[in-house]
Amino acid sequence: MSFGVSCQSRGFVVRAMGLRTENMNEEHVMESLQTWKRVTWMGKIIGFLFAMGFAGFCVCYVSLLHSFHGGYSPIHYGMVAQELKGFAHEVTINGSSEKSVVEAGQEEEYLDSYLDLVSGSSMPGNKNYSTDLQHIVFGIGASALLWETRKEYVKLWWKPKEMRGFVWLDKPINGMKEWEFCLPAWRISGNTSEFKYTHKHGWRSSIRLSRIVAETFRQGLPDVHWFVMGDDDTVFVPQNLVTVLSKYDHTQFYYIGGNSESHIQNQFFSFNMAFGGGGFAISYPLARALESMQDKCLTRYHHLFGSDDRVQACVVELGVPLTREPGFHQLDIIGKAWGLLAAHPIAPLVSLHHMEVLEPLFSGRSRVESVRHILQAASFDPAALLQQSICYDRRRRWSISVSWGYIVQIMRGLVSPRDLERPLRTFSNWQNRDDFMSYPFNTRPFPTHPCDKPLLFELHNISHSRHSHSIVMSEYRRRDEEQISNCSKRIASPHRVETIRVFKRRDDYLWFKEPRRNCCTLRHRKRKSKIIDMEVAPCKDGEIITMFL
Repeated sequence: MSFGVSCQSRGFVVRAMGLRTENMNEEHVMESLQTWKRVTWMGKIIGFLFAMGFAGFCVCYVSLLHSFHGGYSPIHYGMVAQELKGFAHEVTINGSSEKSVVEAGQEEEYLDSYLDLVSGSSMPGNKNYSTDLQHIVFGIGASALLWETRKEYVKLWWKPKEMRGFVWLDKPINGMKEWEFCLPAWRISGNTSEFKYTHKHGWRSSIRLSRIVAETFRQGLPDVHWFVMGDDDTVFVPQNLVTVLSKYDHTQFYYIGGNSESHIQNQFFSFNMAFGGGGFAISYPLARALESMQDKCLTRYHHLFGSDDRVQACVVELGVPLTREPGFHQLDIIGKAWGLLAAHPIAPLVSLHHMEVLEPLFSGRSRVESVRHILQAASFDPAALLQQSICYDRRRRWSISVSWGYIVQIMRGLVSPRDLERPLRTFSNWQNRDDFMSYPFNTRPFPTHPCDKPLLFELHNISHSRHSHSIVMSEYRRRDEEQISNCSKRIASPHRVETIRVFKRRDDYLWFKEPRRNCCTLRHRKRKSKIIDMEVAPCKDGEIITMFL
């Protein structure tokens, strides 16, 4: 048997194998092409999906970035109304949550509420909350030992027919049955003997005083927005207190007051504590929460010194910070307060304290008479009381500072407004130290040279102008002081001036505008006149307070 293959046969086989190889390569190529076509369509689909996803990511990123910058997109009313129909929604306005269903026909009403919420018109700070004197309940801490003298200060500001509150005493006193009508009703504080007190240098009475807000709450008076705490020698300006509290939502937790004027006092107690002598206000919801937990809270703070730090410690446990208002004045200072009060911050005067410790506010008057005199000015224009205005008499080179309703100062030479708004240190701190580091605010030293000292004009009389009932004329008389004859003659002597008359239009909406100091203008009189007439009014457009022309 022969296995040989002829060259011809071999050639056929080779050709046949080549043809088969050719056919196989063609089939492989066609199959590859078909596969490539399938891959191409899949790639297009994947690429399309990737492109759509990337575009969506870009849109979301741009929208998110725009929202961080406070941007918004206009919403068509019809679109919103259609979306809102028949859907349950939950709206939270001013802390309260309400769940309801928007029915057909209610879309417009709900949309108004929705847009108010978005625009912020319902948010605290953009609204004047309705608070009046009848919505405030006062709790006045007093003692039977000092009440006979301290009650005279309460009489000056208390309005029996308009105010509600209680004087909290440690024990009954003689003559309580003949309690005067012009004073708040009295109450005897609850027994605090079960509370522990371990401070070595304090008084147990601080426990009793710290519970006054809670005990006043338990009296159950209706329609209360705020509880205001004060001492029996605290003097309030009621109209300005209402103005300040009207800025805040009384349905929320608020603890409002001021710090001490003594830096060491703030360090020893707390910068986050309201000093009760200057008074502080607690909203109704916070008072309710405080009343429910304070007795247990007090047992944890038996080592504290006073009543104010105990109140603050319990308020902190409720998570509420101090809201500072510069018009509450503890007045932890000694000496003459006029240097501080004549440079009052641009804020309504709410309270004064320690009137029995300080020298009388006016020369020739007792302490009680001085307070009565300054509150008389408050009855004409409470918003303007103690507000400082600065002007210059460039012809005579005088700097003039008006503390409306209290005092006017004339200084030789031109002193910048930046310096004049800093209080003169006519006082020392509670530890009887007199240096610029004793206070939590800027001060300037009282001049030692007689020619550099300001000449003072005190409020003498106040009345409505003969020309308009809305214009108030306050008259200030120069204090009787030693005449100065050896000062520079290049500057006219202010000692020939005896009276300064200030004309001002009452502005009940002063504190509902942006805080800004009023401007004052001198009315021209003869150079040697003993009377200076001035006008205090809101600054005009482009008007600046400067000693330069």
